[in-house]
Amino acid sequence: MPGFEIVAYDDVSALQQVLSNPKVCGLWIEPIQGEAGVYVPQEGYLKSAADLCKKHNVLLMMDEIQTGSARTGKRLASDHEGVRPDLLILGKALSGGVLPISLVLADDKIMLLLKPGEHGSTFGGNPLAAAVVVAALEVVKDEKLAANAERLGVIFRERMNAIKRKSDIITLVRGKGLLNAILINDSPESETAWNLCLKFAEKGLLAKPTHGNIIRLAPPLVITEEQIHECCDIIESCLLALKSSN
Repeated sequence: MPGFEIVAYDDVSALQQVLSNPKVCGLWIEPIQGEAGVYVPQEGYLKSAADLCKKHNVLLMMDEIQTGSARTGKRLASDHEGVRPDLLILGKALSGGVLPISLVLADDKIMLLLKPGEHGSTFGGNPLAAAVVVAALEVVKDEKLAANAERLGVIFRERMNAIKRKSDIITLVRGKGLLNAILINDSPESETAWNLCLKFAEKGLLAKPTHGNIIRLAPPLVITEEQIHECCDIIESCLLALKSSN
């Protein structure tokens, strides 16, 4: 989009340099980069970004479309560092998969800068979608799905790291809660991750490759511990089969 300058992610000094420019009015950021392969920034990065925005009177805008509600083990991914952005966008499974929905969250001091007639939206303020979102969020809260994501995410990463110790096929495991990725020991130009995802699918596990050698895994928040282990067994069998074929 015009007017945006790309800044190196997970680099506080780069942010400091750019945000000190008095012409910069906003920072648009993902708490975890999903399309980049579930890139989790170093601890303290988001808090530093928020502090810099406050220092330089810059609007902090956060994109939690990928991280979603409860997926990373907290209500929002920004909650891991106690950061409350000035403006937040959510979407995807916000309605529990019942209806398409996306939304923008902000306090009145920001939201009410928009006056009647300045912004239009064909489906904005849809009452049915709003009711479905409220119901879905009640399920997230009542069934403690954030805590479930936090606990099962630890189990998943432990299983993947155990595979990593037995084989050099996995070079890195990263993620938070039930948003995770494994990096395959192959070049980004290879089709290894894609072919592995096809093998996973044959055994009943759906995953998505990205950047050639990264596999993203984002199971339903209602997944059980037994099902997590079943998924890990599928991944392990496919990876070890790949090793033996090589």
